[in-house]
Amino acid sequence: MSNRSLDPLDLFGVRAALTDEERMVQDSVHRLVDERVLPIIRECFETHRFPRELVPELAALGLLGSSLSGYGCAGLNGIAYGLICQELERGDSGIRSFVSVQSSLCMYPIHTYGSSEQKEKFLPGMARGELIGCFGLTEPHGGSDPANMKTHARQHGSDWVLNGSKMWITNGSIADVAVVWAQTEQGIRGFLLEKGMAGFTAQTIEHKFSLRASVTSALFFDAVRVPAENVLPGTIGLKGPLSCLTQARYGIAWGVIGAAQACLGELLGYTTDRELFGRTLAHNQAVQIRLAEMARKITTAQLLALQLGRLKDQGALDPVHVSLAKWNNCRAAIEVARECRDLLGAAGISAEYAPIRHMLNLESVITYEGTETIHQLSVGRALTGHSAF
Repeated sequence: MSNRSLDPLDLFGVRAALTDEERMVQDSVHRLVDERVLPIIRECFETHRFPRELVPELAALGLLGSSLSGYGCAGLNGIAYGLICQELERGDSGIRSFVSVQSSLCMYPIHTYGSSEQKEKFLPGMARGELIGCFGLTEPHGGSDPANMKTHARQHGSDWVLNGSKMWITNGSIADVAVVWAQTEQGIRGFLLEKGMAGFTAQTIEHKFSLRASVTSALFFDAVRVPAENVLPGTIGLKGPLSCLTQARYGIAWGVIGAAQACLGELLGYTTDRELFGRTLAHNQAVQIRLAEMARKITTAQLLALQLGRLKDQGALDPVHVSLAKWNNCRAAIEVARECRDLLGAAGISAEYAPIRHMLNLESVITYEGTETIHQLSVGRALTGHSAF
């Protein structure tokens, strides 16, 4: 007999292992997604529209820069931030991507490496959602080898002059501030480019079949003069941008669980109602085996994310931990989305059901911020002590 006390989307009771504050954060974001995201996200995906009207509501809940302290940020722990990502991605990867970029890729480097003046200038407005940020690292010729970047900056007096371009930049065309990484004579450095700077332009990338409810852009820098006060002082080299990516990848490892849960949750309802050969799909052995496989993948991902969050909150997080979790959980989520799409039959290709949208989104999520191969090689390097990059 089936145990009706079990939550089919949380078989190992991960929620029971959370603190009251963590559960409260999860519940508040869950309500936001149910009430404000799910009613509009299908239309946004179909029309290639980012629902910018949600930004003030995300800010009002303290979801922007939520794990940072001071400057109007909520100062939540790592598990709470992970749960925020999980619930947002249950709505859509594009919404989680917006919050990830704003929080982990833009606010985090300003908070960690910026001057006190830069923090005061940008962080409070970003926490309130009044300033939107983007992160410029990936370039057109390749994303997996950031050390090979062509964008460069040279000093002219006290200013810097920046030339080059970036590609596949989330939030790029709507950003008020861009954290841009460029080669200099001293090594790779971070620059805070502001909207309206002469020579700085952003172009929206159209005709995407993934992350359609998210803004993706190309950035161009034509002799952009950047004043000294807009240079991030606290980092030189790849350590700075890679540390930002570690924060964002951490959120992705949690976020994709939400996408997988959304797909399985919808499918469970479908298998209960859909009749084939005189019985519902839920009575079919082959269907039950496939549902069990999906539950196994989601549960494994949940437990991995929970331990990842504990390591983060203990200050014991290593980038390899994040690589393993991002690799495993993205792979699990995309396989769940594809299985759900298949089990829905012909209905699975309709946007009336969530799996096809999540499946298409996850094709981007499994690739960006470190492809599966890059994370496998990161784990391999940790196991052997030898870099095979």
